[in-house]
Amino acid sequence: MSATGYIDSVYSGSGVDGKGLRCVVFFSGCNLRCPFCHNPETLYKQGKKTSSDELTQNLMRYKGYFRRGGVTVSGGEPFLQKEFFLALARSLREKGVHVCAETNGHIADEELIAACDAIICDVKNQESDDLSVYETFLSECRRQGKEVQLTCVLVPEKNGTEQKIAALASLAKKYGIQKIKFLPFRKLCEEKYKDLSLPFPYAGFREGEPEDVGQAEAIFAAELAKNG
Repeated sequence: MSATGYIDSVYSGSGVDGKGLRCVVFFSGCNLRCPFCHNPETLYKQGKKTSSDELTQNLMRYKGYFRRGGVTVSGGEPFLQKEFFLALARSLREKGVHVCAETNGHIADEELIAACDAIICDVKNQESDDLSVYETFLSECRRQGKEVQLTCVLVPEKNGTEQKIAALASLAKKYGIQKIKFLPFRKLCEEKYKDLSLPFPYAGFREGEPEDVGQAEAIFAAELAKNG
């Protein structure tokens, strides 16, 4: 059964949003307001109204391109549009397409999690030291045996400390997750904020560099290797 929802855009050339080459669907709307958000347009614009059937038809035009990859549903926060997400995921999986959800891990809905082949959970530890909000979500993913990859936007002056990264490693270890992908903070989104007449709260922080990522990865790996 088809459902109607709102999307911002579809990108057909991603090699970083899950396994293989992928199409990425950016859903409109989010339950968070992260000050470093790279897609502010998905937060403050309603987006394009479409049906899951229409969107599936559009995505299947690229099937030859992503046959060893699949479709990643991102945002915004895709889990906010439950019926639309479920209908789209069901339609794609019926056609043999691998479906990955890129989520902030704040919506631990067992139906939504079950509808995915894989999940990318982006941990927001830039402004908070409390990671307990992810416990319910990751616990449900583990119960269902879902493949989960953690990501984290690395803002060196915010969450590049050993303490912050050690906390991430502790969370990952608790749920049997061995890897995290650190995404270096970039300011390419500044023009989007200008177009929306919004200030960019992280304009004053420096971007992440390869050495910052390397250092974070080393700390994370060392923490995972510790006993206990």
